[in-house]
Amino acid sequence: MPLVTALLLAWVGGLLLGFAALEGAFVALVLGGVLVTASWTLLERRRVIPALLVSGLAAWGVATATKREDDDCARQAARDVGWTARLDEFAEPGAMVHASLERCHARLILFVASGSAQAGARVRIIGSVRDRLGPRSDRLAIENAAVRQLDPPSLLMRWRTRATASVNRVFWRDAPLARALLVADMNGIDPDVRDAFARSGLAHALSISGLHVGILALALTLLGRMLGLTRAWADVVTVAVLATYVAMIGAPPPAVRSAAMLLALLVARWRGRPTSPWATLAVGAAFPLYDPRLVLDLGWQLSVIGVSALIASEALARRLAQSHARFHSPWLRGMLASVIASAASSPLVAWHFGRFSLIGPVANLVAGPVIGVAQPMLFMGLALSALKPVAQFVGDAVHPLLWLFTWIAERCAAIPYAALDVTPDALGALVAGIAVSAMLAACVMRHPGVALATSAAAITLLVWRPLIRAGAAQTELVMLDVGQGDALALHTRGNHWVLFDAGGASPGSDEGARTVVPYVSRAGGDVEALILSHPHTDHVGGAPSAIAALHPRRYLDAAFAGDASAYRASLVAARAAHAAWHRVMPGERMLVDEAMIEVLAPDSAWTAGLADPNNASVVVMVQVGRVRMLLTGDAETPEEEWMLSHGGQLQADILKVAHHGSATSSTPEFLDAVRPRLALVSVGAGNRYGHPSADVMSRLARAGAQVVRTDRLGTVVVRTDGNSIEVNAHGDRWTLAPRGAAARAPP
Repeated sequence: MPLVTALLLAWVGGLLLGFAALEGAFVALVLGGVLVTASWTLLERRRVIPALLVSGLAAWGVATATKREDDDCARQAARDVGWTARLDEFAEPGAMVHASLERCHARLILFVASGSAQAGARVRIIGSVRDRLGPRSDRLAIENAAVRQLDPPSLLMRWRTRATASVNRVFWRDAPLARALLVADMNGIDPDVRDAFARSGLAHALSISGLHVGILALALTLLGRMLGLTRAWADVVTVAVLATYVAMIGAPPPAVRSAAMLLALLVARWRGRPTSPWATLAVGAAFPLYDPRLVLDLGWQLSVIGVSALIASEALARRLAQSHARFHSPWLRGMLASVIASAASSPLVAWHFGRFSLIGPVANLVAGPVIGVAQPMLFMGLALSALKPVAQFVGDAVHPLLWLFTWIAERCAAIPYAALDVTPDALGALVAGIAVSAMLAACVMRHPGVALATSAAAITLLVWRPLIRAGAAQTELVMLDVGQGDALALHTRGNHWVLFDAGGASPGSDEGARTVVPYVSRAGGDVEALILSHPHTDHVGGAPSAIAALHPRRYLDAAFAGDASAYRASLVAARAAHAAWHRVMPGERMLVDEAMIEVLAPDSAWTAGLADPNNASVVVMVQVGRVRMLLTGDAETPEEEWMLSHGGQLQADILKVAHHGSATSSTPEFLDAVRPRLALVSVGAGNRYGHPSADVMSRLARAGAQVVRTDRLGTVVVRTDGNSIEVNAHGDRWTLAPRGAAARAPP
């Protein structure tokens, strides 16, 4: 390992340790900076240890100062009522969008109440800060945000917008996946598909990284040689095209790092100078020298760790090939690289996604050739988008490859025990980082004994102290992403469950079996009851399979049969599972551990004259301590008026918005009575009904509710201790203070 690379890794390690003062997760990521370097140098290059220590300590000081600066800025921003920022996404009333504060590096999540602005626009925001987001002191949640656009998006963002429009036009059937692979936009990918890629160990393939840039570079170089260009001119054209492409997609850090590595390799080749792969990695990984915050970017971390793993695996393969001829096999070398890369990235993936993929090495080996052919074709379709017939031909030609890529991810994810769902803490993440770091060091060392022993000891500790936890430390209300349907699950501190609906079912798809059962089964615990809101298929379709697998003790509904055959099937399944059936009535209560569940509607006299099952929805209030959650099924305006006229206490902190946000529900009068602070909308992406209604989203925002939607965020987990409320949605985490508490600034 060159000295420059060792010093840079020590610098990165020092930055990570400095930021870890308030970011316990990143202690684990020292694997790239401290342990690999230390393992290498302590045994083989003792003389440079002082230089490494100086580099690491200097970086630690820089990170500490940077963190203090960001904290001060966020603390001041939390006292303000207006901010200037850049938007990450399109803002409209009822949306939850991300933004970057202009005057410093604080990040904002906006719950938009009024106004609209383009993605990438410079905006003025008026609102109130409720709290910081989770452990990140430089992230703020802004409620009742009024957004006014000041300046249009930057030139790079406008290029990105035009490129996105071209991708949508050329790859219309595969637009969400194509946008992820070409312009680093994963927002349109179905949450189930994202989950399948995460469980199969292929999540890294959904974002622009060194893999994608490397594939394009190879394809462009080969194309240039086929067209008769010299090697030098082919390299020049490749660099020019890739630089334009990286700029066009907004210059994400992994892509910039890969382009810089490529440029360093080509310059060395032009000058006839030998290059070390570690030195080339250093060129690409040196960006934290300019902006130390870059070490906190997940894409940059995965990119650097991935390249380090590939270098280490190649070094190991060369050493093994000296004594075992079969390691000259490209297939065996590819398998070795896949295993080491998957293991090296596992602490990062486990921390950020809560999963440890066991099938990852195999999935990457199988999917690699597919993405290797598909990526250049995708780029070709984008580059030729102005020639519509040609671009459309390319778009149609790549469709089978993208389908196969997704199929591989879904099939690998469906294999039993393909991935472990984990809840790592800082100590577990650190131990995992030690194991991986020592493993990488052993791959490149001539005398790997100590490194191997260190890795084995850390793995033994991980096995002895498992990172998988059962039960819930707090009460959880989970809005499961079941597409255009409803399925909510209440998980108590006593490890009991109450299910509210079970999603839909159609030929070839059963959300009960696909979503509800796996989620509950992974956490463990007994199901006390299934409460069915009403017998429409998008609510009851998954109930038969959920009942058969989970064996709830009770099955509660309003006995309004409707015409859904799935409802009868659910009753048959309940009888077979020996679940006691009961018809609910207003005023009935059920206590499950700390959660009191009270039925508010419907009345049997009311349902006797109904033709629409929506207005016979079972409406319940769940109370945990001071926190109240109102679950409304598909109740429409008539049932809302019935509840208002019967004088029930409807005020709630959390509202499960009725009928997927349809305009037939959530009247202003009803919202005035409920006064929700958090609104949960279970809705399918791109559904044919046009749900949720823009008017309802605006109404909720004006009522002061933070709106979260499954079509944009996937499964949403709400936790409460009976006093405060914590929301986990799509990687973001924030806290709502108790009702009546003033918006508070961070200390």
